[in-house]
Amino acid sequence: MSREPYRRAVVTGATSGIGAATVHALCAGGFDVLAVARRADRLQSLADSVGCQTLTADIRDTPRMRAEIAQFAPDVVVNNAGVGHGITGLAGLPPEHVVEAIEINVIAPIQITAAAIEGMKHRGHGHIVNIGSISGLHTLVSAVYGASKAALHQFSQNLRYELAGTGLRVTEICPGRVASEFYEHAVGDASRLEMTKTSGITELQPEDIASAILFAVNAPAHVNIATIELLPTEQAVGGISVQPAATISNKAQNDAPT
Repeated sequence: MSREPYRRAVVTGATSGIGAATVHALCAGGFDVLAVARRADRLQSLADSVGCQTLTADIRDTPRMRAEIAQFAPDVVVNNAGVGHGITGLAGLPPEHVVEAIEINVIAPIQITAAAIEGMKHRGHGHIVNIGSISGLHTLVSAVYGASKAALHQFSQNLRYELAGTGLRVTEICPGRVASEFYEHAVGDASRLEMTKTSGITELQPEDIASAILFAVNAPAHVNIATIELLPTEQAVGGISVQPAATISNKAQNDAPT
C-alpha cells in the first residue's frame, strides 16, 4: 500500500502551545501549512517566522470554516484548538462556558473534519489528527472538559471505523500535563490558577506533542497510529478516591462565601 506524500496541513489553535509547535514542525518538514486562530497579531508573527499561510477565524463559524477548508484542500488536519472550561470542577461554572466547551472541543472539530474528508476521499488519502486528553480517557476532576474530550475520543474511534478502506487515517493524541498557556485560559480564580499551574514535575513540552503528531503523520501508508497517550514520567493516572461525607460537608462549609 502506497500513497502520494502529504503536502498540505491545517492546524487550528495555531498561535500558542501545541498548535504553534505543530506549525513549526510541519513547516520544517516541508508542509504547506494553513494556521488557524483568532489572534491576528500572533498569526502574523507565526507567518513571519515559518512562512505558513494564516486564517484569522473563530472555528465555531461553521460556514466560513467549511468553505476555507474545502478551498485549501488539506491532506492533514490537526484539530488542536480547545478550551479547558471546567477542569477544576463543575460547580460555579458559568452556563456559557459549558456551551463554549462543547462548541469548541466537540462540534467545531467534527465540522472541520466533515469539510476536509470530502476532498480526502476524492484523492484517496488524508489524515485527521485530533488532540484529545487523558481527561477523555481516565477519571479526573474535570466533568465538562473530560466529557468534551471523551466525545472527541469516541468521534475519533468511530470515524476511523467509518473510513476504513478509504485510505484515510485518524489519529488521536492524548497528552497529560503540558507546559503551555492552557491553564491561564482554563482557570479564572487567581489562587486556584496558581495551585493548578504548579505541578512540581517536569512537564511535557509542546514540542513533545508536535513530535508525536509528526510520528503518526509520517508513518507508512499501511500504518495507522490510532491513539497515542503521552504522560510526563512523573505523572500517572489511576487509583480510587475516598471522601467521607462529613469531610465533604465540612469542606463545603469552609469554602462557602462569607
